[in-house]
Amino acid sequence: MSFKNPQVDEFLDKAKKWQAEMSLLRELVLKCDLTEEYKWRQPCYSFNGKNVLFVSAFKDSCVLAFFKGALLADPSTILARSGENTQGMRMIRFTNCEQIKSLRTEIKQYIFEAIEIEKAGLKVPKTDVASPTNPVELKEVFEKNPEFQAAFEKLTPGRKRAYILHFSSAKQAETRKSRIEKLIPRILKGKGIDDCICGLSKRMPSCDGSHKAIKDFKKPY
Repeated sequence: MSFKNPQVDEFLDKAKKWQAEMSLLRELVLKCDLTEEYKWRQPCYSFNGKNVLFVSAFKDSCVLAFFKGALLADPSTILARSGENTQGMRMIRFTNCEQIKSLRTEIKQYIFEAIEIEKAGLKVPKTDVASPTNPVELKEVFEKNPEFQAAFEKLTPGRKRAYILHFSSAKQAETRKSRIEKLIPRILKGKGIDDCICGLSKRMPSCDGSHKAIKDFKKPY
């Protein structure tokens, strides 16, 4: 079994939902010789420094997500996209421990296949995806705040796309407005939605959660 990362211990101890399910998934993954890390506020597992999968919790389920899941054979048809615009990532959703136990063999097969994909250096082929359109609420903020619009337009296409998808995914107009307002400071700094803003990350420009070491640090969203 691989080494248990103490940051993941802390994460699971504090988990308010799906604690038992995530702990069970963790034990299963660690038997597959992956390195356990704590990234993006969740347990992440890698092979030779390459991200393979992560365990996460949502409101209605916990998931085992494969970064290159689109390349997996999926003979049991248990993989699902995390969103309409997702290309490479695929996940398995669980709502109780019995589901995990019943799929124990299949899950390990998928993990070992994912490891072989990394060993072979395979990459998910990119497909053309229509660029998302700016939500009405974002256009309204642009009209009131030209400085913000200018900063947004200076972002890389990937960063702009991530923001637009984040804003647009909210079903309610008020939620979309709130998300935009909270992220204005980050965008004015030229940062992407997952970029480090504290300067402590060891995986710059991405955030690796190092800001948690700063007392009273508050992210602008």
